[in-house]
Amino acid sequence: MTSKNNNFGPPPLKIGHIESRYPIIQGGMGVGISMAGLASAVARAGGIGVIAGVLIGITEKDFASDPQGATHRGFAKQIEKAKEQSGGGPIGVNIMVALQDYDEMVEIAARAGADLIISGAGLPLKMPAMIPDGCDTALVPIVSSGRAAQLLCRRWKQHYDRLPDAFVVEGPKAGGHLGFKAEDLEKPESQVENLVQEVIDAVIPYREKYGAPIPVIAAGGIYTGSDIYRFLKMGAAGVQMGTRFVATNECDASDEFKNAYLRAKKDDILIIKSPVGMPGRALKGPFLEKMARGEKHPKKCAYKCIRTCRYPDTPYCISMALVNAQRGNLNAGFVFCGENVWRVDKIVPVEGLIQELVEGYRASAAKDMTAADS
Repeated sequence: MTSKNNNFGPPPLKIGHIESRYPIIQGGMGVGISMAGLASAVARAGGIGVIAGVLIGITEKDFASDPQGATHRGFAKQIEKAKEQSGGGPIGVNIMVALQDYDEMVEIAARAGADLIISGAGLPLKMPAMIPDGCDTALVPIVSSGRAAQLLCRRWKQHYDRLPDAFVVEGPKAGGHLGFKAEDLEKPESQVENLVQEVIDAVIPYREKYGAPIPVIAAGGIYTGSDIYRFLKMGAAGVQMGTRFVATNECDASDEFKNAYLRAKKDDILIIKSPVGMPGRALKGPFLEKMARGEKHPKKCAYKCIRTCRYPDTPYCISMALVNAQRGNLNAGFVFCGENVWRVDKIVPVEGLIQELVEGYRASAAKDMTAADS
């Protein structure tokens, strides 16, 4: 890459009071896939590192006996650890609205010094009310439609006199739980390219009326630096990426979990019906095969974590399955993934991945500029 192409590098990403060198947010991946280790490495490399809050107390000694207490304590510890190791880069958290203890988790994150809170799996209609006085935390809802973005802008302004600091727009190619009905995943109107423009259009009146930037972040199926360039060219301020960051040395998952990504082929990817009532994208394996045969049902609800879980009618405890997978026991758990997981062929350092994405962005920008000049 010549020095000339350095002029085509990606712009920084500004959300509220924070700024990252590159417009890349590492997706929050639970259970225990993105903790302080991964998040701090991403922040040091110039992105925004994100800790997933759900059952993050798995590292605490009393997790089995007191999962909620361990999670609350562990969440604060992980945020503080990531902040200490981030080199000054921004650290965010991902907290699902569907959590039973959502309100408490939001307050814990703000008090622990999280720079931003990203929140999906439901609309965070009351999130501003949960931020303690004196906490300057940026608030970023995840949405899958312009209508949802407009609703949040209107509600927050009316009830709390503030607007979202940004929106993450997650399309159907993302990993884990998806904010779409299974039959809508392939529809053109559901694709993130269309949704990003829809959300941008929805927030323009609020940008203009209140002078608020409200950047829009694209998420779901974004894999290369060229993809990043494409979304920024269409008006997104940045991207959120999950799958690529699992395949890094610093990811907090077990080696067995990461190796599942390395082995993955296109036909290994499944859309499953999650016990929490949402479709999800995962890799097939012995556990999901047993569940499909109806071989196992949970004997108890160990964690009481998700409001929408209908225990004891569920075929398995998804939280227990994800805890097992994070620890490397894939016979008793399964691996969530994005649509492009089959493209992963090596485990790399976070710094190397970020630089690969930046160089890919520069090459696409330079090519585009050359074509425009010719």
